Amino acid sequence: MNLEKILAISGKPGLYVLRVQTRTGFVAESLLDGKKITVNLKSNVSLLSEISIYTYEGEKPLAEIMQKIADKENKGQAISHKEDNAILTAYFKEILPDYDEERVYPSDIKKVLNWYNMLQAKGLVTDEVPAATEETPAAEELVSVAEEVPATETKAPAKKAKAKKE
Repeated sequence: MNLEKILAISGKPGLYVLRVQTRTGFVAESLLDGKKITVNLKSNVSLLSEISIYTYEGEKPLAEIMQKIADKENKGQAISHKEDNAILTAYFKEILPDYDEERVYPSDIKKVLNWYNMLQAKGLVTDEVPAATEETPAAEELVSVAEEVPATETKAPAKKAKAKKE
């Protein structure tokens, strides 16, 4: 399951697919309704490929957990995220028996199941293993773009000035 270009944007419902990166942010397309939105660098954005769930032994990437849900459900829909918290925690315990119950809250479990069901409804739940491509660094840069942009803007004029002098 490839989560490299799937985004969760704080304050916006659902998941988004990264379409294109711009100078001031990026354009994302909603998985819910297909509408494209522009997102600036100040927005709190999370790549699903960068999210992990706490376990007693460390952290497990979200892609692994989604794959375990897909295997359990035979690539079908998981239980609804609107179920009772006790049912959700019991289900999640089947998927990831060693998850840290003190640091993984029912709201986290609801998000994971909701995201899985959204991806499954769009046909994005597959056995495909993400290949190492040149697009991966661009997606990773997206997380730290807000920190890099000011530094890049201050260095760019200096380089141009040197080129003009020589």
